[in-house]
Amino acid sequence: MAESTDFFERFAMQPVDAAGFDAALAAAPDLACVYFWGEHCFNCEQFKNAAQIAPQRLQALGVSWLHANVYADTALGRRFGLHGVPAFYFFAAGRKLGRITGWQGFEHFAGVVADLRARLASEKQTEDSVQTA
Repeated sequence: MAESTDFFERFAMQPVDAAGFDAALAAAPDLACVYFWGEHCFNCEQFKNAAQIAPQRLQALGVSWLHANVYADTALGRRFGLHGVPAFYFFAAGRKLGRITGWQGFEHFAGVVADLRARLASEKQTEDSVQTA
């Protein structure tokens, strides 16, 4: 357990539970990623190992991180209909933008984050042009 705690602290991943989930998302600036995981999950460990080998890659994504052990907080797992972990859900301004199920490597993960950032920028540009019209 201490190893998990050290990992979450190293990457500034804030714990979240079912009771505080919406408030935690509301407090997250910009793009937030919620890492749903479970104890003794092989693929969760794959993600954690990859992050620890190349921490700069994870940190360079510039997302706000939240995390939840859905084996311990089953209500949160049910809320999102999780059938397996790891799962990574992305939010901006409290709105769900997408998700990744499983750990498919940094290239895939970074590509999804880049696509979501482009989508947010496009939406912002559209909003700005509507307001100025």
